Amino acid sequence: MLPDSGSGGAHLHLNTSHHADMSKDKTNQSSFEFDRSNMFEPLLEADPSFCGMWESFKRTYESDDDELPNYIALAELARHLVQNLETGNTNRFSAVFDVVERWHLTGDPYVKETATIGLLEDLQNTRLHRNTRPEDFLSWLQPETRIWWVKVQEFWTTGKLIR
Repeated sequence: MLPDSGSGGAHLHLNTSHHADMSKDKTNQSSFEFDRSNMFEPLLEADPSFCGMWESFKRTYESDDDELPNYIALAELARHLVQNLETGNTNRFSAVFDVVERWHLTGDPYVKETATIGLLEDLQNTRLHRNTRPEDFLSWLQPETRIWWVKVQEFWTTGKLIR
């Protein structure tokens, strides 16, 4: 569980060497299924109720020069998932966390890092939960995602670096 870290929550920031460790993959770049440009497509199919927030996010942050700040979109997704958990609207969670697992398994280094630091970290932020707990998401986490969930927890509880 993350400490109560203020209104926006604290975020892990990994230096380049930690990012490289977290994202080690023995395959070449062309073998990645997901990169920052296509990572949200399967998510929006898995949970169409997030489409409105995604479109609003794109209108707010899209410009001709810059790439979208996907960390912010994943923070919004975390809030969306926590709200759905609180209302018992979890019928799409299996499909959503299947996408998160695919991000971890077949995403490029950026996708893997944002899935962990952008989404899992925010799901563990206790300030987002009123009537739920971060652990309530565990039953939907698949094996690779669960590994990274634990690594985020260990970082916040013991300071152990995420690798």
